[in-house]
Amino acid sequence: MAKEKIQYSCTECGALAPKWAGQCGDCGAWNSLIEVTAPKVSTHPRFAGYAGDAESLVERLADVESIAEVRTASGMAELDRVLGGGLVAGSVTLIGGDPGIGKSTLLLQTLTDLAARMPVLYITGEESKQQISLRAKRLGLSGDDLRLLTETSVERMLTIASREQPRVMAVDSIQTVYTEALQSAPGSVAQVRESAARLVRFAKQRNMALFLVGHVTKEGTLAGPRVLEHMVDSVLYFEGEHGGRYRVIRAVKNRFGAVNELGVFAMTDKGLREVSNPSAIFLSRHEEPVSGSVIMVTREGSRPLLVEVQVLVDESHQSNPRRVTLGLEQNRLAMLLAVLHRHGGTAMYDQDVFVNIVGGVRLSETAADLPVLLAVLSSFRNRPIPSDTVVFGEVGLAGEIRPVPNGQERMREAAKHGYRRAIVPKANAPRKGEVADIEVIPVQRLSDAIEQIDWVRDT
Repeated sequence: MAKEKIQYSCTECGALAPKWAGQCGDCGAWNSLIEVTAPKVSTHPRFAGYAGDAESLVERLADVESIAEVRTASGMAELDRVLGGGLVAGSVTLIGGDPGIGKSTLLLQTLTDLAARMPVLYITGEESKQQISLRAKRLGLSGDDLRLLTETSVERMLTIASREQPRVMAVDSIQTVYTEALQSAPGSVAQVRESAARLVRFAKQRNMALFLVGHVTKEGTLAGPRVLEHMVDSVLYFEGEHGGRYRVIRAVKNRFGAVNELGVFAMTDKGLREVSNPSAIFLSRHEEPVSGSVIMVTREGSRPLLVEVQVLVDESHQSNPRRVTLGLEQNRLAMLLAVLHRHGGTAMYDQDVFVNIVGGVRLSETAADLPVLLAVLSSFRNRPIPSDTVVFGEVGLAGEIRPVPNGQERMREAAKHGYRRAIVPKANAPRKGEVADIEVIPVQRLSDAIEQIDWVRDT
């Protein structure tokens, strides 16, 4: 096989150079040249047009036949929810997560189920075949149909995959794979990018579903070049608290479904078990009402979830009071406390404020604004909010309560779990009879919401 030509590309400006240098000659950036293979002109009609038949590739959008994707169930309903309904042939899915979070366990359980219905190839570069076998026996999985390969060379992977012709293939992990066309070590930016590009091209050509497992950095993002996330069709993050029982898988990119979908699993001695009612694990279920606790209805993708917002307000003995948040953006808390001072008449400049979202959930939507403020007041005055009350709504800088999407669906979810009162934005208030078994209290201003809390009237 003829050796491929090597070039060096600048990560700052993209300029190409025939040999490595400490400084880019075009933009002047230092230590920015990385090893890449010289680009080739592909003759495959799926990836590039070729000069002799360029016009045949041009079509009007109205003339393109729309074919619905045929989805294959993975055997785990929560994973199918995150993927948008199941696996699509020719799709490439990147799974990232902290070490030990359960990525390999999830993959092994899924592939074992799929192997009973179709050809599946599991390629591992981090573990031996004996380790995979021991894990399968510990989880009680049957490995009769799952084909296993230990390999790190992408060229040998593709040769074996061409012979085996699997419909689903998994590579664990992409950081251990290398291509012989480059001289850099496995895991480097050039190796990860080039190896992933070849695997993605192979999966698209063979119409094969491909899983790639990726490492994450200390900041929690996927390691390697950022272009890796652009090359794949779906990016899933596997999250969970260290030592905790529950795991959450979240889609941050999905070309075949909605993003920000959430799948919830429980880690057991027999592997990952799906959680059909995730709202139950995010609520503390106190025996009696406690101050600083408010139940809100958030929305993750297409699923409404009940989560508990806990706040502790304590007298500060420092010149700068502390603002600590877990699961909520810290800058948003500072803004909400300023709104509370201006439009709610309560100052927190001499108080430490600690906010925690129970269960390790991260709230990124603005529907958490009103629950956080009412929990702050509850803890500050040491008076609990009624335990049968749910709250959601966005708070503006002028003190107005703004509506949030899918308000009626959130109220139905709360009523299903036994809650009897809901403090919601006025624009989200349903018409009579649309939401049964729950008393809806619409509010338009922050002051209106404060007046609706029973303990405020008593003070």
